[in-house]
Amino acid sequence: MERRMLRMLWIGIWLMTACGSPSTPEGARAPTPTMPPPLVVVDEKRPTPTPPLAVSPTAPATVPVAEFPPDVNPLTGLRVPDPAVLNRRPLAIKISNYPPVVRPQSGVDLADLVFEHYAEGGVTRFTAIYLSQDAEPVGSVRSARLIDLEIPAMFKAILAYSGASVGVNARIRASDFIERALSPDFGVGAPIFWRIPREGVAMEHTLFTSTRRLWEEATRRGINGPQDLRGMVFSEQIPPDGQPVSTLIIPYRMEPVSWRYDPGSGRWFRWTAGQPHMDALTGRQLSAANVVVVYAHHQTTDILEDRLGNYSIEIQIWGSGPVRIFRDGRMLEGQWQRFRREDMLRFVDAQGQPIPLKPGNTWFQMVPLDMGIRTQ
Repeated sequence: MERRMLRMLWIGIWLMTACGSPSTPEGARAPTPTMPPPLVVVDEKRPTPTPPLAVSPTAPATVPVAEFPPDVNPLTGLRVPDPAVLNRRPLAIKISNYPPVVRPQSGVDLADLVFEHYAEGGVTRFTAIYLSQDAEPVGSVRSARLIDLEIPAMFKAILAYSGASVGVNARIRASDFIERALSPDFGVGAPIFWRIPREGVAMEHTLFTSTRRLWEEATRRGINGPQDLRGMVFSEQIPPDGQPVSTLIIPYRMEPVSWRYDPGSGRWFRWTAGQPHMDALTGRQLSAANVVVVYAHHQTTDILEDRLGNYSIEIQIWGSGPVRIFRDGRMLEGQWQRFRREDMLRFVDAQGQPIPLKPGNTWFQMVPLDMGIRTQ
């Protein structure tokens, strides 16, 4: 009864915060209210509630920024054989993940970071961030969503995508990175984007691109070059707290995702809809040094996305919210923070201290505040 009353109190606070103002002016967005994290099912028969973290949702006066040597990728914390690759602007490429015929995708395995998020209708889509490695072909390339108004700002990235709804394209046209939006919608076609037809695959799933060609086009336009990408924190040392976890299950509505930890390699390997999720370009199963589950408010908007009547979802990754970080076979709990548009996501513990990621690539699993992930 006490637990139920506390949950009702949190819901009441959230509703008052969310409904107090019908809209927030651009450039003055209010922080997302911090909700208690959903249940973590360690034993599927005995759900264990996790209390909310007592971290202030207000922006700190100063945020320490990690410095990186010139040969270390600030998006992975790893040294690169050729530091010259870090002198280019990151690419954010929109990649399909549904229907199943689009898998295996090409080149996702070579991304430094991948954001997986709800599109609409219960399906997910990727935004893959490239800096240190080249991939050709990459795809299939699909249309942008509202979250792609935030990711290019965080990483000062070029956004490469194919199409968007009228409402989303209008927002991109009005954005502060419009000169960095490369899309057939804006007249960017072959040889930067091209089709690779496959029997039994609809045409909308046959568009591909190349990191090399995108960077060449960016250089031609004068928008390529090194960026200040400080913000992420890495450490080989495993944080002492957290609980052992070998399997993480994210119950996305159409196709659940699972990650399984391999102690031999120290990496998490990905399964989708019960099958190993492979990459067509490298022939490897997708894996990550870190899997970061980011809980954020998902707001349905009035932007119509398709003929089925699905509306665009705004994933509000500004302010703060709960986070669970999976690295080295352990789960660490904390809070994500992003108080300025140009900031990356920052992760802190209950004392407000940074939670470091393991050096290597990271998958960000964007989920609604009330989604109950499962761990074993």
